[in-house]
Amino acid sequence: MNEDAPRPDPATEAFVAHRSLLFTVAYEILGSAVDAEDVLQETWLRWAGVDLAAVRDRRAYLVRIATRQALGRLRALSRRKESYVGPWPPEPLLTVPDVAEDVGLVESMSMAMMLVLETLAPTERAVFVLREVFGLGYEDIAAAVGKTPAAVRQIAHRARAHVAARRPRGAVSAAENRAALAAFQRALETGDLRNLLDLLAPDVVALSDGGGIKQAMPRPVVGAAAVARALAAGVAVFGPLVTVEPTLVNGHPALVMRADGAIDMVVAVRIDDGLVTGLYSVRNPEKLTRMERETAVSR
Repeated sequence: MNEDAPRPDPATEAFVAHRSLLFTVAYEILGSAVDAEDVLQETWLRWAGVDLAAVRDRRAYLVRIATRQALGRLRALSRRKESYVGPWPPEPLLTVPDVAEDVGLVESMSMAMMLVLETLAPTERAVFVLREVFGLGYEDIAAAVGKTPAAVRQIAHRARAHVAARRPRGAVSAAENRAALAAFQRALETGDLRNLLDLLAPDVVALSDGGGIKQAMPRPVVGAAAVARALAAGVAVFGPLVTVEPTLVNGHPALVMRADGAIDMVVAVRIDDGLVTGLYSVRNPEKLTRMERETAVSR
């Protein structure tokens, strides 16, 4: 270590110290790593002009800036989704293994939970994320979203009830996730779907995101019989063309499929009561850019 090297200025030091947190806040509000990185840049530009002497809590202040930028971007993102081809699952992140130690953060970042957050209005989503995931007080959240603390309490209550009715039922072990994904991998590698079909819930939903760039199911497929037919067709087409690797996406077990060495698809599952109720695949190459290197997330 070079003791003569100048220390970064206090603004830079605080921003760097909280960078991973700010990215995670923006990602959970947006579901898009690309947009979350843009929010970080916008946050830095505004933070660099702040009088630090007037800042009581630098972490809360930075989160406030990032949340405001994320909310503005989320409203623009909502308009883009209206013209998007097919379903819109979140952008998958290749995460470091030790993130699994933070159970609350990992639960909030699962593909299944992120899809639930997509059903909230923008302000509801920001309030839920800041309160339930990051533990901010109502005063700080109010300053971030431009509401009174009393209004934030009401929004938080409404958002909690909305999420509770839709979130995965009960804790799911990594072993259960891996077992379902192993059955999917066997189906791809051998063409034998029996083990996988035994794991499908009657009301299972399959989402496939090609973004209009790659071939994918244009709309959600619902029900075990319909999903089984879609899987059989997919295995026949993709099975001989891809190699399959287990990995960790958004802190949960997942599969990466490669064609000619390049990532072609990421697959994740939702499990309720021991059965697969959600099967999510992302093929849009614009959403797979964060799968080649690990992303640090924190709270």
